[in-house]
Amino acid sequence: MLDAVDAALMRALQGDGRATFQALADGVGLSRTAVRARVRQLVHSGAIRIVGVLHAGVVGMEVLGHVSFRVSGPVGPLLEALGEREAVTFAAQSAGRFPAVAQVRVADDAALTKELTDLRSLQGVDGAEVFRANAVFKDAHSSVRELRDIELDALDWRLVRQLLKDGRASYADLARQVGLSQAAARSRVVRLLNSGVVHVTALVEPSAVGANEQLGFGLRCRGDAEALGSALANMPRISFMASGFGRYDIIGTLTAPDRCQLVEALESVRSAPGVGYVETWEHLSVRKERRGGERPVEWITG
Repeated sequence: MLDAVDAALMRALQGDGRATFQALADGVGLSRTAVRARVRQLVHSGAIRIVGVLHAGVVGMEVLGHVSFRVSGPVGPLLEALGEREAVTFAAQSAGRFPAVAQVRVADDAALTKELTDLRSLQGVDGAEVFRANAVFKDAHSSVRELRDIELDALDWRLVRQLLKDGRASYADLARQVGLSQAAARSRVVRLLNSGVVHVTALVEPSAVGANEQLGFGLRCRGDAEALGSALANMPRISFMASGFGRYDIIGTLTAPDRCQLVEALESVRSAPGVGYVETWEHLSVRKERRGGERPVEWITG
């Protein structure tokens, strides 16, 4: 069972997966040795994975769309088809007005239009309604960061490959893997991190932190959707939040350890100033989930 110190370490590693053990120790008030042992246990137990996640813009996925499907017949075949599509990063059977929901990430609006045309033609789909995200305020699985202009060469991509596999690999190990000096490897990794190309984070297993209940929601607001989205993103049970246009002004995800706390979190959202109509859907079965810019290591060819 995780205690408060483990939870604090997990939050710190979500923000900076390459934080030094000393910095982590200073944050929780334990010795460096004790913190090292706790982090290793969290990783070995499967509670967290510390990996590099590429910025969505680097992998040509700057546009995010949330799709709500009307389905005739069983939902399983549609979920199977969604799971095989490269652009689909999340797909789930849901309870609510729509029996299936999905998120897609593509390069631009033209690609989104094409993807939606293909999705509407899948077996069992009677129709689909779309939310096109404009700004992402919070994503528990991938830091929301600005991508700066940067030119990447073959050595940069080789370092990225290593970070995708092990976000806490030492600079000495990275240097050996790519054939650089330790100083040169460190300089390049710091540049990759500071530019936003890659973010090293702890991907948390929901069951390890008691996040057993998950609810998606879409809302319409009165006034400035981006201001409201930014404010709602600070609520503790919000794990994802984005504003945009289409069926909703804002979409989000709530996670909680039990149904009672999930209801309390939803009531907090409903009572926030500026919130109008709210629609919810429960994720009954998640068929596919790929975090942020996460890609298989083999996808990186540089």
